[in-house]
Amino acid sequence: MGAKKVGVLIGGSGLIGGTIVNFYKTHHPETVDIRAPSSKKMSLREEEDIRSYMLDVKPDFIINAAMANLGSDGQLAYEVNYKGPINLARAANGLNIPYIHMSSAATLPAGENLGEEETLDLNPSLSNYAKSKIMAEETLSLMAKEEGLDYSCVRLAIVYGAHDHKIQGFHRLFFSIADESMPLLFTKKHTHHSYTNARKLPHFIDHMLENRDEFTGKTYHFVDKNPVDLATLILTIKSYLDLKLPKEIYVPHWMANYGKTVIEVILKLLRKVGLQATLPPELMFLDSFYKPQTLSTKKLNESSFVDPMPEETIFTKLPQLVVYYLSRWSHENLITTYRESLDREKSVEDIFINDPKRLIELVHAQGLKPFADLKKE
Repeated sequence: MGAKKVGVLIGGSGLIGGTIVNFYKTHHPETVDIRAPSSKKMSLREEEDIRSYMLDVKPDFIINAAMANLGSDGQLAYEVNYKGPINLARAANGLNIPYIHMSSAATLPAGENLGEEETLDLNPSLSNYAKSKIMAEETLSLMAKEEGLDYSCVRLAIVYGAHDHKIQGFHRLFFSIADESMPLLFTKKHTHHSYTNARKLPHFIDHMLENRDEFTGKTYHFVDKNPVDLATLILTIKSYLDLKLPKEIYVPHWMANYGKTVIEVILKLLRKVGLQATLPPELMFLDSFYKPQTLSTKKLNESSFVDPMPEETIFTKLPQLVVYYLSRWSHENLITTYRESLDREKSVEDIFINDPKRLIELVHAQGLKPFADLKKE
């Protein structure tokens, strides 16, 4: 057996990074030595840290899964989401090794079946997060053309999975429902979004690294095949938790936006008297609750990558996620409103008696294809 490959992953404390590290340590412990330096050992915001660390380790590939919080100020977003990733790419190019960059659907407009080329134009009105992600994609593309950078860009949508230490994205939505802080449905009917399964992503990254000729210089959307209706997801989580809220009443966009504006005015007044207060994360992205955004998987499906878990979706993972996050949040005293003992059988029975159509929709969403392991060759 030859020497192990050494991989450096940035952002190992997050959901995506932690899942990738666990994948390599579980599936390829004999062939890959994956390093995930903490910010104390190598700060993404310091060019000299990156240069010295990479010079010392001399890895065979670099994966960037780091990101600043969605509500970060401009400087932090610039340094963590743009300048740091570009310096990582410069290091990878200097070492002549592959660089895998995690990007986001925040670089895309609202719409359905969006292709990889349909990015937003960079303009000041965008969020700090979206601006920094678009800037990184543009610069990496330029580096590939002019400097010969061997990179691949992976755009993720709404990520779900266990072991996330931050409450954001899907987990923020889940938390709001579990904490019964969402009284009504802040969306409109038939608003679909794409979701990304964190557990599948490392398989794709490993495949890209093993097939550089096919994947170098390209951007791929990595999302589940079927988009998810937001209202259906919210009501399904509510059913699993056997909660009374949110009520199945759709709040019009204008009304939700008015409430957001009022809160923003109050926060400005609080800041003037020296109190630190920010807009709740749910409200920062209120508009996206009312606009569909689904990403095309055509390019991914036409590649040589084969989904290792085709039947796994956000709906099939919900029971596991419910148990994991409710246990964790209750131990951390973050949620106190839900009942300690959830009578899930009774919950399903109630839905069956009062709203059987929703059970049909849930089963359909979970998948109806034949069991792959029982199919005849």
